[in-house]
Amino acid sequence: MCPWAWMTSRWMLEVEKVRDVDVVFHVMSLAVLNEGREGLDPDYKRRMETEAWYGARAAIGVEQKYGQDGLSAFYTALGTRYHLNDEPRSPETVRAALTDLGFDQTIADDCATTKYDEALRISHHEGMDPVGMDVGTPVIRIDGVSIFGPVISPAPKGEEAGALFDGVVTVMAYPGFFELKRSRTVGPIFD
Repeated sequence: MCPWAWMTSRWMLEVEKVRDVDVVFHVMSLAVLNEGREGLDPDYKRRMETEAWYGARAAIGVEQKYGQDGLSAFYTALGTRYHLNDEPRSPETVRAALTDLGFDQTIADDCATTKYDEALRISHHEGMDPVGMDVGTPVIRIDGVSIFGPVISPAPKGEEAGALFDGVVTVMAYPGFFELKRSRTVGPIFD
């Protein structure tokens, strides 16, 4: 759902090509994160109460049935449809991503139900609790340390991706490091 998490995921898949890193995807949910939050923009709140559930629920279903490799492939297929193709955040788009991969179509039927919600909430908290609740997504975890970010646009490629990763690893290694931030001057640049 989140274009910034998508950008970070594309960066990490690029890092995997140039560093000795094994990327593991984990399902978090913007819908779970934003439950009960006051003051949300009404359109954003509507999207959190409806659209944000579909992909996250389906991702849990895929992970349960196809494991980590399936989850990674599904995130790429669904994210491509959401972010690059600007397709609706709907069960039909989930179904199309599942079809792309030859995965079980009943997962698309179930993404509009609460079937996966308990597992989704557990997964969400496993990923988010270590970083704290005053952040959103993306979140990365390296050597047992979790941080929000990096929020990047566009996702660097090749050695540039590796160099950014090296810097992130360096700041994360310091136990007193908490935050770097500047105002975003561009939106997500998908390439």
